[in-house]
Amino acid sequence: MRVSVFGLGYVGAVSAGCLAGAGHLVVGVDVAGEKIDMINRGACPIVESQIGDLIAESVRAGRLSATGDVAEAVAASDISLIAVGTPSAPDGSVNFAAIDSVIASIGAALRTKTTPHAVVMRSTVPPGTAEDRLIPALAALSGRKRGDGFSYYSNPEFLREGTAVRDFAAPPFTLVGTAPGDDAVALRELYASVAAPFRLASYRVAESVKYLCNGFHALKIAFANEAGGVLAAHGVDARAAFALFCEDRVLNISPAYLRPGFAFGGSCLPKDLRALNYRASRLDLKLPLMENVLPSNESHLKRSIQAALALPA
Repeated sequence: MRVSVFGLGYVGAVSAGCLAGAGHLVVGVDVAGEKIDMINRGACPIVESQIGDLIAESVRAGRLSATGDVAEAVAASDISLIAVGTPSAPDGSVNFAAIDSVIASIGAALRTKTTPHAVVMRSTVPPGTAEDRLIPALAALSGRKRGDGFSYYSNPEFLREGTAVRDFAAPPFTLVGTAPGDDAVALRELYASVAAPFRLASYRVAESVKYLCNGFHALKIAFANEAGGVLAAHGVDARAAFALFCEDRVLNISPAYLRPGFAFGGSCLPKDLRALNYRASRLDLKLPLMENVLPSNESHLKRSIQAALALPA
């Protein structure tokens, strides 16, 4: 397939190199001239295991090149992957400057293109971005409608630094957010070599999953550090305890308790959480995460009760 990849940072370079390595014809696009020059020399603009060899081999084989010319890249491809940065704004919201700039450039390029084109969002964007912001912008700038001249997909990445090439080839799943009735045939072909289930979802669900993943990863690290601190203060080998904790794949490391619904209750969870917090307080250890679990649960309980009371009789 003919693919353009916008943004040659971490996600973009890995995506471009891996797709070219799989046999696709790829052109990378970036505003940084040094990144363009590096790719065209067969050099890698990031430090990551295996990707340098993939890029060098693909450039030698003529499957990978780079340019700063958006119109040229769009004209030479059928699919555009967007992998530019989405940093935090000062208030914590997403800074869309790079995303909006790329969308504007692609939309303008589509205005003069006569063949269909797929726009694929690899960057992490909040739920609602596709429908409320980017698809309307592409339609206005290109003079086309989604489904009639261009298609749009949300395709979040799940790459870890140090194992990105392996993660690209074998992710937990290939997730594609799409419009109702669109089976994402082009992306099924694009990722045919990827050893993972192909999952379709709505745009908003696909956009939300990466936030769920990263929020949960951060939560797990904070929990491990807080609990590990309490254990260590009691002379417990925290790593040994957590190794056993992780062997439970029925409750601890599993989908159990990860289904949004009602608040927790009963005797065990509240009392053991209180006991853990009490032991920490006696040792003068602050556990900001676990100290707020019970208040959080109480708030959710109140919201659930209010929702039930608001139901018609």
